[in-house]
Amino acid sequence: MSPTYTQMVLSPRKKKFRRTTTLDLDSCPQKKIYCIKLVIRTPKKPNSAKRKTMWVYIVSTGKKVFCYIPGIGHSIQKHSTGSMRGGRRRDIPGMKYTAIRGLMDFATILGRKRARSKYGIKKMN
Repeated sequence: MSPTYTQMVLSPRKKKFRRTTTLDLDSCPQKKIYCIKLVIRTPKKPNSAKRKTMWVYIVSTGKKVFCYIPGIGHSIQKHSTGSMRGGRRRDIPGMKYTAIRGLMDFATILGRKRARSKYGIKKMN
């Protein structure tokens, strides 16, 4: 049964509480980062690879987190600056953030034709 008008006036519906998974972004879409260390990690059980990640320092908050480097190859070195967004890697434990390609010291991938917006590549004619 649905509630009556009087019941809704006395106690309105409560908004569902949702906890954020990307706490270190502080409700921002992106954050500026500074690379401390490059780390190669291996994924969880059914998968097998060498995933390129980095340990980064978030400039505005001063927190240190792990961040995934997307795409094939990268130009990131220690002390490079970049930007990160939310977006976890499901096969790497504790990987909640992804670096954004094509901003600051983080170069784009050359010759990519699909999913270009994720890797900072302009349209080729």
